[in-house]
Amino acid sequence: MSPAQPIKFKPRPDRLLEASTFVSNSYLSSSPIAQEILARDLAECCDDYGTHDCRCGHDYDDDVDFETEPLEVTNAQGSSFAPRSSGVAYGTLRPIITTETAASSDVALSRDAERSLLRDNHILPPKHRRGLAEPAWKQMYRRMFSTKVPQSDEVGPIISASSTKALESTPLLQDIYLDPPSPTESDEINRWEAAVAANVLKTTWQREAQTLTQYSRSLIITFLLHYSVTVTSVFTVGRIGRLELGAVSLATMTANITCYAPVQGLSTCLDTLCAQAYGSGHKHLVGLQLQRMTYLLWMLLVPIVTLWWFSGSVLASIIPEPETAALAGLYLRVLILGTPGVAAFESGKRFVQAQGLFHATTFVLLIGASVNIFANWFFVWKMGWGFTGAATAVVFTQNLLPFLLFLYVRFIEGMECWNGLTRRAFSNWGPMVKLALPGMIMVEAQYFAFEVLTLAASQFGSAHLAAQSVVVTVTSTTFNIPFPLSIAASTRVANLIGARLSGAAKTSAKVALVAGCLVGLFNLALLSSLRFKIPYLFTNDEEVAAIVSEVLPICAVLQLFDALAAISHGLLRGIGRQSIGSFTNLGSYYLVALPISFSTGWVLGWKLEGLWFGIAIGLAVVSSVELWYLYQANWDHAVEEAEMRMRSDDVCHGEFK
Repeated sequence: MSPAQPIKFKPRPDRLLEASTFVSNSYLSSSPIAQEILARDLAECCDDYGTHDCRCGHDYDDDVDFETEPLEVTNAQGSSFAPRSSGVAYGTLRPIITTETAASSDVALSRDAERSLLRDNHILPPKHRRGLAEPAWKQMYRRMFSTKVPQSDEVGPIISASSTKALESTPLLQDIYLDPPSPTESDEINRWEAAVAANVLKTTWQREAQTLTQYSRSLIITFLLHYSVTVTSVFTVGRIGRLELGAVSLATMTANITCYAPVQGLSTCLDTLCAQAYGSGHKHLVGLQLQRMTYLLWMLLVPIVTLWWFSGSVLASIIPEPETAALAGLYLRVLILGTPGVAAFESGKRFVQAQGLFHATTFVLLIGASVNIFANWFFVWKMGWGFTGAATAVVFTQNLLPFLLFLYVRFIEGMECWNGLTRRAFSNWGPMVKLALPGMIMVEAQYFAFEVLTLAASQFGSAHLAAQSVVVTVTSTTFNIPFPLSIAASTRVANLIGARLSGAAKTSAKVALVAGCLVGLFNLALLSSLRFKIPYLFTNDEEVAAIVSEVLPICAVLQLFDALAAISHGLLRGIGRQSIGSFTNLGSYYLVALPISFSTGWVLGWKLEGLWFGIAIGLAVVSSVELWYLYQANWDHAVEEAEMRMRSDDVCHGEFK
């Protein structure tokens, strides 16, 4: 593969080859297009600053052999078991999983996970010394919730063979360590490799439940915080009136389809580019990718802003309620001021995630969600701006989030990947767009499948459109519990598959499915028992509340299928079968759910109940198909495929040569 010439700058061909050599050696390399982008960026960097003053972290010399120069990747050891973070488009109707990436800062978590499994299998001594005499209640508690695997004679040779410091008097298998040894890190690595090679590592449901809880709890908080911006807006507008509530639903649908989905979809390519640049040691390129994507998204906003400015007349030609269409157009006109912040935040959060700073987004959202509540009260009620004030509060929050993220990076951590503004951000756009388009199409397709329900509900009148706004908000809020759990399950299963522990991966998958069932049943019980209470949290309109209470039983049943579908899709990502889940989701939505929704909604006259009945059937099909595939899947074969994917870097490197 011969790299194409950059758009504006013209680096020397030899420098381009040198740069591609450095990039292709990264343990994060996954895409030939991504390698081409980073190789060209490195070539431009080296050409601009000279061979002896390159800002790539290397002092090049004309006599250096770039084919054999080793790439310095910090903390790369043990990365095969490092947790994989996911590129997530969240904050609107349905969060969307995109590209799986890795960060070198996850190696510490990798080591902790390895130690936990080794302790559970009695290959390492326990973390805490156990007393000789324990109360009966403590012994019972340990039997029920202990993560320890029942002892087996198979682990004895592993300890003796892998521990270079073991003496004749060292206890090999023993429940009680009166004076536990402290193995070195190299000894722990040797024991881990020996245990994996012998295929004796097992796990328990207690360990997997503990791990999934640990992985998902912060994600649940993050997702709920981000979606709270939408919930607060709907909650506030619902107190103003029926028309306003329906207009917000219509405006949000339009914003999701025309702006938020394309922006989030295009920015998913940063999950690959930023992570690869960071993992290869060329940290300044992370900031370059951030600038380039932000500028691209801002340019994309020009036609979007034009559409939103005239959206009132466009929606009036589609919606039978002219007043609702006019209010939705007004809401969108105000939202125009928040679109630059949306684009900047989508790029910025991937900038920090590539560095392993996942808590940065949580901190920012914690502050932003709190301020958003105050902003809604201030603009809507204190200032008396009413409906326009609700849109102003959204705009204020959308621009606040990237500003808070900037402050976090500037004053806390993350500046090591920022090298200042550069004109190179205006070049090399072609390959980046090519890499980003598939992500945008996938996100757009999944958004549209749900957003079309709002357009359909608008045909039944303002009351049904307002009720749709409430139902969408409620179901999307509940979905933000099983979806983070699915990310945790995907991460855990992928880690175990990467470590060649197919048996442990199966156990983790079973625990995740049980957890998904429990979450689904909890949401089902919640919506069923509060079906007459929930509507009045959003509106005082009796007709709207009555429609919502009629639809909520269908949405309650939907919760079980929704949770199982989310977990199943996460497990498919974990075993490298995400394409199965993606095609199953899209096929079920467009070939099953929407046709049934339109048939029951209009032909049978069920209206909003019919629309959601079709979605429930579609999700039932999704969960059934994916669960059947997981049941039939060959998990040992998934381990072999994972090993083949880890060797793909060599293939990509050969293509560049």
